[in-house]
Amino acid sequence: MTDDELKAAVARFLKTVSFNAQRELEKSVRRALESGRLHDGGVVTTGVTLSSKEIDLDVTIYSKIEL
Repeated sequence: MTDDELKAAVARFLKTVSFNAQRELEKSVRRALESGRLHDGGVVTTGVTLSSKEIDLDVTIYSKIEL
């Protein structure tokens, strides 16, 4: 596998993850806003964990979403 092929394969995976993660985050944030657990102008800390036993990968990336 060339570097370009690897980059393309990883990009396809991340595109799928990104689409699904965005949809799920939006649904959860909307529910939290509707229920009053969150308010406009608030900040939500989120994390994404990437893991794979085959390549010994286990990393969690945290960031904040400003509403």
